[in-house]
Order: sequence, then C-alpha cells, then structure tokens
Amino acid sequence: MRFEQQQRLRIYMSEQAKYGHRPLYEHLVDEARSHGIAGATVFKGVLSFGMSGKVHTAKILELSPDLPVVIDLIDSPDMIASFLPLLETLVTDGRADARVTLEEVLSAVVGRPTT
Repeated sequence: MRFEQQQRLRIYMSEQAKYGHRPLYEHLVDEARSHGIAGATVFKGVLSFGMSGKVHTAKILELSPDLPVVIDLIDSPDMIASFLPLLETLVTDGRADARVTLEEVLSAVVGRPTT
C-alpha cells in the first residue's frame, strides 16, 4: 500500500444552511467535484452543540430541524488551498456559519489500481 501526503478539509455547518434554494452542503459538494477535488463525503450528525451552546438532537421526542452536517474533502495541499477561496465565498454568499478545519493526513487508495 502506498500512502501519500494529503490534506483533509472539514466543514461543519447546519443542514438548514442554503445556497439559493438548495442545501449549501449539496452545492459545496458539487463545486468541489467541479473544482477537481479527489473526494467529498457529507455526514449528518445525530447530536451536537456549537458556539450557542444549544443542543441539537435526532431523538424522536426532541427532533431538531437543524442538525449538523460535516463535509469531508481530501486532496493534495495545492488542490485544497485552491478550493478555500471558493468555499469562503459560497459560505458567505449563502449567509451561513461554518467551522472549517484543515489537517495533514496520509491517504492510500485500496482495492483498485491508481492512475
């Protein structure tokens, strides 16, 4: 297995954040794909709290319409760096709040030949 130095960009936001009439997380994934980012995954949280301290949960009796989503993007440092200005613009234009983290990771593709 051959590992390569990559970066993981994580974006934490509300599932209610919109860009136009569609969820911002969907738009961000589409833009990442168009930008040539190697991969993106969206995770939906079942329990969270943020800067406001308000707890959001997916429990039936306490159902929150505002659960968190986390978007994971992994690619080379250059590709991630070139995507950051677009990310900032999309979040700002969508009038959303997001927490963004960036970390170095080692990444390998397993199970199929790499090109």
